[in-house]
Amino acid sequence: MNGLSPKFPLRFDYAGGAYTLNKTYREMVKQNLKNLILTNPGERIMDMNFGAGLRTYFFESMTHNTYPQIAADIEEQVKRYMPFVQIDSINFTAGDESAGTGNVLGVAVAYTILPLQEEDEIKIQESAEAF
Repeated sequence: MNGLSPKFPLRFDYAGGAYTLNKTYREMVKQNLKNLILTNPGERIMDMNFGAGLRTYFFESMTHNTYPQIAADIEEQVKRYMPFVQIDSINFTAGDESAGTGNVLGVAVAYTILPLQEEDEIKIQESAEAF
């Protein structure tokens, strides 16, 4: 076994073990950050506070307070569960009703992995079709 953690979604890969593995810390941190952002509070067994709950905002009315609240939730969760990650910026994209993409919420989080001094970005786009 020559990896750090299983890569999600799980896929069989007998070359390096039973499953495909994250082979770098950068890959592992990106996967963990994505899970933290998408997990709803109360969804993780034994830690009811874990998760920024991005999907809970999907069906909310987007007001001038919604995006700052989502950003605050992400920043709070990262400080608590991934203190070795520094959030550099959080940017949002919303769908366009006239283009037929009105039910889309996108989040781009730029971050730095402090012990490695590596910068990276994760982009998550959720739509009503995912539900």
